[in-house]
Amino acid sequence: MNAMKTKKLGVNKVYKKSGVLTSINYRMSKYLQLIICFVLGIITCEAQNKTLADFLPEGHILFEKYNGGVNINGKEVCILITKKTNEDNIIMNDYDEKVDRNRRGIVVLFKNENGYELAAKNYDCFSSENEDGGVYYPPQLWIETEKGNLIIHYKHGRYGFWRYTFRYNKKVFELIGYDQNDNRGPVTEQKTSINFLSKRKQLKVNTNNNATTDGEEIFKETWEKIEIKKLITLSEIKDFDELDLSIY
Repeated sequence: MNAMKTKKLGVNKVYKKSGVLTSINYRMSKYLQLIICFVLGIITCEAQNKTLADFLPEGHILFEKYNGGVNINGKEVCILITKKTNEDNIIMNDYDEKVDRNRRGIVVLFKNENGYELAAKNYDCFSSENEDGGVYYPPQLWIETEKGNLIIHYKHGRYGFWRYTFRYNKKVFELIGYDQNDNRGPVTEQKTSINFLSKRKQLKVNTNNNATTDGEEIFKETWEKIEIKKLITLSEIKDFDELDLSIY
């Protein structure tokens, strides 16, 4: 009997100790969960309350800003053009002028109730605004939105223009269209339009060699099918100057 009582008492002691340990572990687990939730809450708040300056990478300045009244995918958009500040890229040109040849980039932000959130970034895809244009000025970069799409537009005066159309889809900006006008002064010699969604290319060539002004052109229109396996995204373009779309 004494032996049996001793065994039972031993078992009770183990149960009591086990209960205490279980209670301690439970409380510690609860405290840990609360700490994790608190930390995640701080991180989330910081991410949601970012200002425009928070999206400028180190070694870059704000070059231009486009915002107000532009909507992509139902969201108000703010577009930042950034520029590097590397002093090694500030040089003397052929006219003994000091010019800043630092490259530019783009940051696309969606406005939310607490600030801004990042939609896309590419810090090095545009050349400097001070590139050597030869006998003419260099192409001028312009950003706009149209029908909910992001347009990256290059204007080159009497030589025409070219522009890239990006659609926001699955959290990335995809290149869905390209348009190019090749001009001879006021006369458009050729128009190229590529739709990467329908996989079709339209080409219009002026056949009136006597045209001297806009509206006198006589265009011959042709259509071609193009092959493309994957849409190009804004973030993966290393250099718009080197983006060769003549392969399509």
